[in-house]
Amino acid sequence: MIKTFTQDDLVRYIYQETTPEESIEIETALIFDEQLSETYNKLSATVESLKAVNLRPSDTTVDKILSYSRSYDLHALR
Repeated sequence: MIKTFTQDDLVRYIYQETTPEESIEIETALIFDEQLSETYNKLSATVESLKAVNLRPSDTTVDKILSYSRSYDLHALR
């Protein structure tokens, strides 16, 4: 009997957070369950897209934070 898996299970599998036993069960389910396989493919593509996102703040944002921090430090010393 094949266990039913959720999107959360697939995300854990994609990020290699499943046990070896769970991984085998998920891999088996992916072979036989077309809908689960489609969901897995979509989630995998989303994870790959997230890796390509630039998560670095702009130089302007960094400058504003540093400026605020410097002014805060000066007021704290008084």
